[in-house]
Amino acid sequence: MITLLACPQMAALAERIAAAHPGIALGTIRWGVFADGFPNIMIDNVEALRNHDVAFLASFDTPGDIFFQLSAIYEIPRYAVKSFKIILPYYPTGTMERVDQDGQIATAATLAKMVSNVPMTLSGPAQIILFDIHALQERFYFSDQVIPRLESGVPLVRDKLHLLKDPAVAFPDEGALKRFGKWFDAYPHIVCHKVREGSQRKISIREGRAADRHVVIVDDLAMSGGTLLECGRVLRESGARAVSAYVTHAVFPQDAWRNFTQAGFEHFWVTDTVPGQAAVLAGQPPFEVLSLDTAIAALLTASG
Repeated sequence: MITLLACPQMAALAERIAAAHPGIALGTIRWGVFADGFPNIMIDNVEALRNHDVAFLASFDTPGDIFFQLSAIYEIPRYAVKSFKIILPYYPTGTMERVDQDGQIATAATLAKMVSNVPMTLSGPAQIILFDIHALQERFYFSDQVIPRLESGVPLVRDKLHLLKDPAVAFPDEGALKRFGKWFDAYPHIVCHKVREGSQRKISIREGRAADRHVVIVDDLAMSGGTLLECGRVLRESGARAVSAYVTHAVFPQDAWRNFTQAGFEHFWVTDTVPGQAAVLAGQPPFEVLSLDTAIAALLTASG
């Protein structure tokens, strides 16, 4: 039996996971604040955590959320838990993984240092489970105090492709092909080439044929969505019968998702790694939210 704790944003996902899997019990944390706004947190029934497997479902939506949740995460191993898995589906500073000039701060490394301070459990280091982190080398930003595990939500969209007529998979750049191409060996690949000129993106098709196919663009995340919009335009101009898209992380700051409601995408699949945004997109054509609940449950119940 594993006890699953969750931040408020992930409460609904945690409830679904626990309800569907008898080997997962839902624990409770009361997330209060004092009058000055600082955390007043209480983990209920902590005695039940001792010498048991425990998991925490996190969502670092804002810098303030990071402090609240790390306050609980740091203390859980101190209750002599047998093992501890932290599921952080979306790593929010992942796109700031390197610097181009002196003075810039690679906040991907900063957050990794913070998460790496989780105390040891009775059986060893805590595991940090991340889905489709923006740059694979970020796993080396974490210290030996924790064990990062990189998972993917891409199999969720792969299971949708057989429903399409003449599907092909497009990648916005060479990096996306290297990351995700292995999941789609059974389908034709189209590789786009992206050149940034200031704030503008110019997209061309480097290899592959889009004509008369239903092309699905696959990438790790969407912010403004400009690259996906431009890819979709180029693919349609190249004769694609239909264009759809998938990203694991639908971030879409400042309601950028609205740019896709009339952009000619037949489907736009996302997951629930960003829970607030997933709730907004549910039921908004062309978006369809694919939940990670089954994948997370499998990771929690697997040995090791």
